[in-house]
Amino acid sequence: MSDVSLPGDDGRARIARLRTDVSHSARIWNYWLGGKDNYPIDQEVGDQILAFVPGLPRSAVADRQFLTRAVELLAGKEGIRQFLDIGTGLPTVDNTHEVAQRVDPTCRIVYVDNDPIVLSHAHALLTSTAEGVTDYVDADVHDPDAILERAARTLDFSRPVALTLLGVLNFIIDSGEAQAVVHRLLDAVPSGSYLVISHPTTEVDGEAMTQAVRHWNSQGSAPMTLRTREELLRFFEGVDLLEPGVVSCSRWRPTQREAEIIDVPQFCGVARKP
Repeated sequence: MSDVSLPGDDGRARIARLRTDVSHSARIWNYWLGGKDNYPIDQEVGDQILAFVPGLPRSAVADRQFLTRAVELLAGKEGIRQFLDIGTGLPTVDNTHEVAQRVDPTCRIVYVDNDPIVLSHAHALLTSTAEGVTDYVDADVHDPDAILERAARTLDFSRPVALTLLGVLNFIIDSGEAQAVVHRLLDAVPSGSYLVISHPTTEVDGEAMTQAVRHWNSQGSAPMTLRTREELLRFFEGVDLLEPGVVSCSRWRPTQREAEIIDVPQFCGVARKP
């Protein structure tokens, strides 16, 4: 079944929020992945950013491949059957529910985003197996209590949950607030739950990435920030990092040969709550 939860929303609020004259990270990411769910402004700003860091489309691909490998591991070997995917982005190939439900059709997934375009696509694309559930809530990463309250309609927080926050904590500029959001989410799930994070960094192409983010922030879009590996490690305080720790997305349990791996400025990690 597919259950897209939009309480009290008749669509007018979403239309009012839809801006096609301002670039949006989810749509630029979609553009870099070769998708069609973007506007000329997203393509224009996306190309401008690529002038600073031409290899960024590799980051988009590596981030998506990391998600696939992490979800396969958690739904498979680790036996996780519930996923809370915060900062969903536009649906593409191998979304969280598709990967998890291939492993076990009974998996339950809740997607969270606050982009009206993502929300519109959720109706049509975020489907589910008959045995499982896929839900969607319209909420902001800055408000973890609202996320948890709405997700509890679908997920059982007395059982382990995988929290996935890919490319979203970088939109919380204040590191103290970002850490508080992660801790609030972890506090809500039991032992045996998992935390999955990816985040753009200064660890690869640092100066170019800094210039690219400065340009992004000048466009009037939601501001974002970069963090170092050491700063990313703070998100995993109190939980047990799985090997290989916090690394470039292309180096998290890769399936290709070492000689074929190219580091990308998108780092990631997976950890278990003890």
